[in-house]
Amino acid sequence: MKVTLIHPPVYINKNGLTALRPSLPLGLAYIAAVLKEDKHEISVVDALGEAPEQMIPDGDIWRLGLTPEEVIQRVSADTQVIGLTSMWSYSWPILRELIHKLREAFPDKTIVCGGEHFTAVPELSMEQAPIDFLVLGEGEETAVALFRALELGLDHTVIPGIAFRKPDGSLQKNDRRDRIKNVDEIPWPAWEFFDVDAYSSNRLVSGIYYGKTVPILATRGCPYQCTYCSSPNMWTTRWYARSPKDVIDEIEHYYNTYGATNFPFQDLTAILKRKWVVEFCEEVERRDLKITWQLPAGTRSEVIDEEVARLLVRSGCKSLNFAPESGSERTRKHMKKMLSDEKLFRAVRASVKAGLNVGAFFVLAYPTDEAEDLAATVKLAAKLGRAGIDDVSAGFFFPLPNTEITRQLQKEGKVKMDDAFLKLPIYVHNTFLSEDRKFNENFNASELTKWKYKVVRAFYTRSLLLRPQRWFRILWNFMRGKETSKMESFLQETMRKLRLRKRPQVTAEPAAQVAKAVTTGKTVAKN
Repeated sequence: MKVTLIHPPVYINKNGLTALRPSLPLGLAYIAAVLKEDKHEISVVDALGEAPEQMIPDGDIWRLGLTPEEVIQRVSADTQVIGLTSMWSYSWPILRELIHKLREAFPDKTIVCGGEHFTAVPELSMEQAPIDFLVLGEGEETAVALFRALELGLDHTVIPGIAFRKPDGSLQKNDRRDRIKNVDEIPWPAWEFFDVDAYSSNRLVSGIYYGKTVPILATRGCPYQCTYCSSPNMWTTRWYARSPKDVIDEIEHYYNTYGATNFPFQDLTAILKRKWVVEFCEEVERRDLKITWQLPAGTRSEVIDEEVARLLVRSGCKSLNFAPESGSERTRKHMKKMLSDEKLFRAVRASVKAGLNVGAFFVLAYPTDEAEDLAATVKLAAKLGRAGIDDVSAGFFFPLPNTEITRQLQKEGKVKMDDAFLKLPIYVHNTFLSEDRKFNENFNASELTKWKYKVVRAFYTRSLLLRPQRWFRILWNFMRGKETSKMESFLQETMRKLRLRKRPQVTAEPAAQVAKAVTTGKTVAKN
């Protein structure tokens, strides 16, 4: 069967104080791999990879990538099924517009969607867009079963892990499929369908850009249940790890095939078992691979001691981040964040001593935060600065769809599932917090903004003033276009945005107009 998979354009915040960048679509590449293995004829339209420098104004933010019309032009007329992905709900307005235009252009094609957004809000997605099928949760086995049923005309209604419209137009959501336990059996991502060079040359990578980059996923899921995290709904709380050998075989393949040397691990919780990470590092050393790798997501700190930190560095690990989220034990308890300062600082001291670039993530304005909680975060940021870590990220709290804290806020009448809510993550690193984007009733937006800068100031006055050589390193690397820290990544990304904004741009339809058109009219899917 002929299948076209689409990686849609994304929103970016031209004014965001962040180094976060979109990157190669790992989930879609896995789906492409399993469908190819099942003998389907695959083509990919990568809106981001095919137009990595096309920034289109859309209100107070920008779209990055191909326009919907440009995407549609690239879809072959003989395609039988169109598949789309969305990891982040903040890009739903763009994706919804694209799906409507795809339906207009291809009224007889089957449209299948999957990813974290659709798993979180299947009812909303099916209500607002003419989608035929949703793949919920871990997608590989479900996608294979669904596409095989579509090709052979089999009964799709019994397939676990999907949602679809019944003949009367109502939504049927089947029970979720069991997680894949032997993750070594999943084929590696099919990067041959994507322009790896386009992402790398434009520094569209997660984490720090150390050179030609391909993302890696070594583990799946997370055993923890943080209230703000979408993982329990998407992956359940089961954690499964690939064998270190299989991961390194994949890395070595990308090194030989693409010349890739930099590998950001996009795992939720990569470092969980000491034995696994030790085996991984020792195998990289044994093969004498000349690579760098990093952990840009907030990893756990329990297994990182001086021995492990030295192994990380010797195997090519350059950077990792911890996610204390708050300096307040009370707030962490509300978050169900299983972390103690003792374990955090043991890992921090070991990592700094070994020479790793270390960062920390903080979330401010969590709904339960009071003045003493925010003061504790300022104090922890100062201690981390003195301890020698390189970077801190202090963002405002935002609730993700279908997480524990969001369900609680919905019960309290504080969340309305509209576009403004879904797009909240885009603004989390704005210079100032606005009243309509806060979920803490103990402070006004201006007060919370001041707390953010107290955290940042407390950290950098210690980190940089106690180590003035870092100022020279940051300036020198900025002049050379090099990155070795998140601060340097932020400076490079800021310059990239400024450069792209100077180019002539096409104009997007006003988002509010598109939203009104697609949400007030009746959505009809092909049956």
